[in-house]
Amino acid sequence: MNENGKLILVPTPIGNLGDITLRTIEVLKEADIVAAEDTRVTGKLLHHLGLKKNLVSFHSNNEHRTVEKLIQMLKEGNTVALCSDAGTPGISDPGYLAVREAIQHDIALECLPGPTAFVPALICSGLPCDKFYFEGFLPHKKGRQTRLLFLAELPCTTVLYESPHRLLKTLAQIEEFIGAERQLVVMREISKKFESIVRGTPSELIQVFTDKPPKGEFVVVIEGKM
Repeated sequence: MNENGKLILVPTPIGNLGDITLRTIEVLKEADIVAAEDTRVTGKLLHHLGLKKNLVSFHSNNEHRTVEKLIQMLKEGNTVALCSDAGTPGISDPGYLAVREAIQHDIALECLPGPTAFVPALICSGLPCDKFYFEGFLPHKKGRQTRLLFLAELPCTTVLYESPHRLLKTLAQIEEFIGAERQLVVMREISKKFESIVRGTPSELIQVFTDKPPKGEFVVVIEGKM
């Protein structure tokens, strides 16, 4: 058996393909296998770069089942590039289990620096970003209110992700459980053609997105408790 290979976590552009780094392109060129959250999405990126690679599926619904297969590929000496659809693997995307198993099997790890949606939203918010709390996605049902009440007490800026069909519900719950006077910043489609940012109280933003139904992917930045 060959020496163990290497698992490389590869951030991919969250919008504009021009954001891809030279190092990312180099790693994708050299990788033996590309593990993708969605092989169709990553396949398009590889096609854009003029690369043909052995693609394997590694998404949230099969992560537990396929991590063993991934580890076996690494033990056979392969270099595996793990990509999420957009952004950095492991940040609200599959990746944690693969990293944990690689560590347990003494497989070399590398993570390229790269895109994450919450960083530009936090910086553009105008809210304090020396300290912040990243919530990711709120629970859909069970535990949702508990999380909101927890966030309400944090003295630092909070950042969370939200989908378009839950955004209005989330804004209403922020108003109810966190505070009607809290300043919010909602940024959508970061790095894409229709990127936009809106600031205001929960009720003001509810009005904005009631008048213009939300589309795209959203980052919500919440002022901390004063």
